[in-house]
Order: sequence, then structure tokens, then C-alpha cells
Amino acid sequence: MISPIPLIIHKNEDDPKKCTARKLKRFDLAEFIGFIPRGAIVLYPDSETRISKKDLSYRSLLAIDVSWNNIDNYNFSEYQVRSLPYLLAANPVNYGKPYKLSTVEALSSSYYIMGMKNISERLLSKFGWGIQFLNLNREPLEEYSKASNSDEIKEIEKQYF
Repeated sequence: MISPIPLIIHKNEDDPKKCTARKLKRFDLAEFIGFIPRGAIVLYPDSETRISKKDLSYRSLLAIDVSWNNIDNYNFSEYQVRSLPYLLAANPVNYGKPYKLSTVEALSSSYYIMGMKNISERLLSKFGWGIQFLNLNREPLEEYSKASNSDEIKEIEKQYF
């Protein structure tokens, strides 16, 4: 079963005052590490495979905290990578932009989709705009959480394009 504490590789590429990963760490809601451990699912936006309930068997969920401007400088394709389906950002930097999620939004939506809604809500609870992310994406998140695998999520995702 996947750990309720997400892992984060933090690259120090963003504004420390706006960094959601740092805030998660400060509240002991995430652990910073320097490597990708065995049994981890890596959130990576270029993956063809969407995160789903099927991924609950992995040990941990890992996000790479980098600037969206530098995402193309990284390649984690040799790992078990997963991307997120269509969702809108609610964070103040990218509000309303599809796919431009902050680290906490990416982690939270991953847990939600895998059926761990209480962890999703707990991660977002430390952000004033956190509940807005769930409200903005409630319908697709509920639909995605009913899917059992990546292919089903891709089919549901087509409704939101």
C-alpha cells in the first residue's frame, strides 16, 4: 500500500515564499529526499500513463519540485512515471490553467484519484486556496477516482477537453 507521506525531490528553482513543497515539509506532511527510491511512483507531466488506483500497490508517491520553466531539463522516464489527467490549477500563480499544478495540487490530486481522499484534503488544508482546488476540480476528480486504470482515466479525461 502506498505511503500516506509523499516524497519530494526539491530542486530549489522557485520562489521560497510560494513553494508548496516547502510548506508541506514544514508541517511534516512530506519528506524531502535526494534520490528516487525503489517502489516509488514518480509524478512526471510527460508520462503517457495516468495515475490511477492501480498504483496503490507501490510503496510511495514522489514529486519532483522544479520550475515549470525548467521541466524539460529533466527526464525520469526510466522510472515508474505517472502523469495527472486534466485538472485546473487553483494556486495563485497559475489559477485556472490546465495541467499547471503546484506540487501540493499534484500530490493531493494523485491521492484523491487513488481513493485516498482524506490524505488529499489533509495536504491541501495548509493552504488558504486549497479547498478551492478541490471545489474547482470536484467533478473530474470524482470521476477519475472511480476509474481502475490509466486507460479508463484517459477516456474520462476526453470529456473535459
